[in-house]
Amino acid sequence: MTGFTDQQKRWLEGFTSGLAARKAATPTAATVQPIGPDALQYAAQDRAVAAGGKLVAEEKAKRQRHPLDRWDEVVERSEKAEFPKGIDVFLTKYHGLFYVAPAENSFMCRLRIPNGIMNAWQMRGLADAADSFGGGYADVTTRANLQIREIPADHAVDLLLAVQELGLTARGSGADNIRNVTGSPTAGIDPQELIDTRPLCSAMHHYILNHREMYGLPRKFNIAFDGGGKVPVLEDTNDIGFVAARAVDELYFRLQLGGITGHQDFAHETGVLLKPGECVKVAGAVVRAFIAHGDRTNRAKARLKYVLDRMGRAEFLKEVEKEYGAPLRRVSGLLLDPRPLADKHGHIGVHPQKQPGLNYLGVVLPVGRITSEQMRGLADISERFGSGTLRLTVWQNLLISDVADKDVGVCVAALAALGIGVEASAIRRGLVACTGNAGCKFAASNTKGHALRLADHLELRVAVDLPINIHLTGCHHSCAQHYVGDIGLLACKVERGEDSVEGYHVYVGGGAASTAEQAMAREYARDVVFDELPLLIEKLLSAWLAHRADPTESFFEFCRRHEVDALRDLAARAPLRALAA
Repeated sequence: MTGFTDQQKRWLEGFTSGLAARKAATPTAATVQPIGPDALQYAAQDRAVAAGGKLVAEEKAKRQRHPLDRWDEVVERSEKAEFPKGIDVFLTKYHGLFYVAPAENSFMCRLRIPNGIMNAWQMRGLADAADSFGGGYADVTTRANLQIREIPADHAVDLLLAVQELGLTARGSGADNIRNVTGSPTAGIDPQELIDTRPLCSAMHHYILNHREMYGLPRKFNIAFDGGGKVPVLEDTNDIGFVAARAVDELYFRLQLGGITGHQDFAHETGVLLKPGECVKVAGAVVRAFIAHGDRTNRAKARLKYVLDRMGRAEFLKEVEKEYGAPLRRVSGLLLDPRPLADKHGHIGVHPQKQPGLNYLGVVLPVGRITSEQMRGLADISERFGSGTLRLTVWQNLLISDVADKDVGVCVAALAALGIGVEASAIRRGLVACTGNAGCKFAASNTKGHALRLADHLELRVAVDLPINIHLTGCHHSCAQHYVGDIGLLACKVERGEDSVEGYHVYVGGGAASTAEQAMAREYARDVVFDELPLLIEKLLSAWLAHRADPTESFFEFCRRHEVDALRDLAARAPLRALAA
């Protein structure tokens, strides 16, 4: 400090020591305790790093700037007619936009429709949006939801705004978020239901939208409410499954956790019983425990199932109780009534409601696709003959409710004029297919197109007289739940000489708890090119019809009664139906 007076030197010493003290008192970025709704996510990330882990790219991007704070970027790209690149493809899914190149050079928008129930004016509005900003059609998904496809970059925000103006949203419908909340499609109208799931799905939906911490998950998450109705919800394939139950004169929901059938695991019973009014808060506690303990370093092991595997179910429930703030009620000591069984194909046909003189009509939609013209027609029919209510199902179809007995016939005729109906063969009733490689970059085969061709083949050759479900899924993500189908088809590429062609691995004997058939399908065949698949399935179904124990034995029961090798042998010797040239 040469050249300074003693007074100046003392002032500078005081100044520098003050800076040093201030620096020592100011926490570094690594030691700042996160606050606010994002605190759970940041704290979980910090613990992962402190334990020697390395955050995956998605976690780093979420930490750098929360995806919900990137709206201006979405708008700017849309104004420039640009699609996202790199990690922005993932982040844009938080706003419900999925860039699906190279399958299509466009966006897909997935909505949020709690319990899958919407009204006629919303359906009309979505038809208009699909025409103006998309491909002029929509797909019903396996989460009782709608997707609009073929959205160009410059209309991405136009589509989102059109959806919001209808009282709907796409927020958080993709990426590391809680997907559309599903519930019983016949909620409030089903003669056998125990609990109406509509208010619960709505409450859960708005809880998610209004709690920012619900967007801090390490991976995707599914929630479903089964109220004991006639149409299966496949709640046991969800991360959280609520199953209606009666004990003496009280109604409860059984809490199930950890379903992820693509990883070959159903949701497990926790032994917890909840009153309906407790479900949403408990679900929030489960999600927060998942946020705190989910894996941030390995996305292949980041789902709730793997937290339960690592911690154990009892230990995880303790964490849920901490988040909930109270012990959870256990089923011990209570005798529950048997579960009301669902109808495997109860989503198709005409069915009486609990309201005298009214009916709901299950409409067949070929592999879930409807044109904008059909969307408007369905809206008109639901208003003209019903209450203007449309109910989507996880079976890729919809119901029109509140149709008077006297109007059923004319309603069916009006549907036929749209090119759709309420009846179909046993094959087509339970046919489920994901988007496939026509619109999804992960899919290995054209699942929707193959599903229709497979149905055409089988209907002509096999007289199936009992309900059967065939699920075609394009990749290991298993959006079409191939492991819970009577026959599950997982797309793959098959080498044929120097070519790679579309084919499938074949699984048999899967089912869900709601129809008393809970089981993972077993592998029956691998690497079957599609051209050879219809005959393989024909032989398998023919073997069932020829060798079932009695005319009432289902395909599921037949498959579970035999080892896979025995099924292959029976199919090899099965009689085939000759067709006239």
